[in-house]
Amino acid sequence: MKKGKHKKPIKIGKTIRRILVIIFIISIVCIAIYCYHLYKEKKENQDILKNVSINTAEVTKEKTERMLQVEELKKENEEIIGWLEIEGTEVNYPVCQGQDNEYYMKHNFKKETSNDGSIFLDKDYEWNPPSSNLLLYGHNNKNGTMFQELMKYKEEEFYKEHPTIRFTTTTEDSTFEILSVFKSRVYYKNEQNVFRYYYFINAETEEEYNNFVNESKKASIYDTGKTATFGEQLLTLSTCEYSQENGRLVVVAKKIK
Repeated sequence: MKKGKHKKPIKIGKTIRRILVIIFIISIVCIAIYCYHLYKEKKENQDILKNVSINTAEVTKEKTERMLQVEELKKENEEIIGWLEIEGTEVNYPVCQGQDNEYYMKHNFKKETSNDGSIFLDKDYEWNPPSSNLLLYGHNNKNGTMFQELMKYKEEEFYKEHPTIRFTTTTEDSTFEILSVFKSRVYYKNEQNVFRYYYFINAETEEEYNNFVNESKKASIYDTGKTATFGEQLLTLSTCEYSQENGRLVVVAKKIK
């Protein structure tokens, strides 16, 4: 009887250890699959332009290589409206504009389901005549894709090293200089006297335009020494920022060429 009493706990102990080993192996496999998925999506995003074939003989001062590449990408998805690049960073992606501001949060530029989402232009932006502000959204992804690297603009030194943004459409290859970087959040409806930057797409008046620029400058983490005047095209990049509830990091720039 004494021997029997000792055998049962030993068997239970072995079973528990086996279960723990199995759980550990499954966890390792799941982590490996997740990491591979992140790597695969990041690699695909980095190789987009490499896979776009154009006739280089068509490249001119008026029609740059990037403009021709955007034209080719539009053949795959007509909702691709441009290409965004911040030189020296991972921000180098096609930009889409959907019928709403939800679809491209969960789909890539090929319209495939993707947790990384896409960079996309606010649905309310009008092209003819062009609205005042190209308001672009993108996820702050843990794998470093989309707008994750915008977080580095919290540091003034990073801004000084990356002061411009390139935005290309089928008709224009433009450079924008950054005039403001600030933290914000999505405000509740009952909050008064707050700067809801995400409502500004087009200025009906000079006062409305100047108010957006002034509020952006006032909220900026540091002084860039840059500003914009009524009529100059603006570009605003917006992504999630986790230092506060519903936080956002915003980069505002104006077209210089």
